[in-house]
Amino acid sequence: MEILSLIPARSGSKGIPDKNIKMLGGHTLLEWSIRASLLSGAISRTIVSTDSPDYRDLALSKGAECPFLRPREISTDSSGDIDFVNHALAELEQTDYRPDFIIHLRPTTPFRDPSVIEAAISQIEKGEPWTSIRSVHEMSESAYKSFEIEKSGNLVAAFSKERNLESSNLGRQLFPKTFQANGYVDVLSVAHIVKTGEIHGDSVRFFLTEPAIEIDTAFDFEIAEAMSDRNPKLVERLFVKNYG
Repeated sequence: MEILSLIPARSGSKGIPDKNIKMLGGHTLLEWSIRASLLSGAISRTIVSTDSPDYRDLALSKGAECPFLRPREISTDSSGDIDFVNHALAELEQTDYRPDFIIHLRPTTPFRDPSVIEAAISQIEKGEPWTSIRSVHEMSESAYKSFEIEKSGNLVAAFSKERNLESSNLGRQLFPKTFQANGYVDVLSVAHIVKTGEIHGDSVRFFLTEPAIEIDTAFDFEIAEAMSDRNPKLVERLFVKNYG
């Protein structure tokens, strides 16, 4: 099987300017994903999709490929993942290259273990029908205990819209477990994408990981910095040669 790792790294982040090249543990967020991909033996190619020549140069210096630049019009806050995936596939088709599967690695989820990526890829070989594989972790609090805010300003129960919130005080064990997509590793079927124009489809297999931090805000980044400072192994397993 031909397995392509695709790492999206647009340059226009507003929440954290230049988020994808912000330094964490002595390395940019982009480099964290590149290293995790390069250390995963099942991956054939590691390609970064970016709209920035500077990001491209950084990606190339860290061992990734960057054979094209992504157009700015599909590199905005409102651009969907399908946009950069379709663009990458179209560019690669011009070189007569089409992978069987795409491993989607977001730079905003830095703390990956390459062996976990390989475990996700191994699910491909099980022969079960699925349109994609998506990594999730169990939420510490069931989403059924969460709230929405009405236009009136009142809290209501999420999903049911119930205004009486006494049931939300029940123990979490009485609610269904819910799971959060975390960007650790997603496996996408190129055949399904080409056929339907969808990334995940309607038969998405779960891949359970340990809780993983996603960096979307400055506060998230502070948590990630504290984690890397307190646990040097997070850095060592990707950036120290022959570690583990």
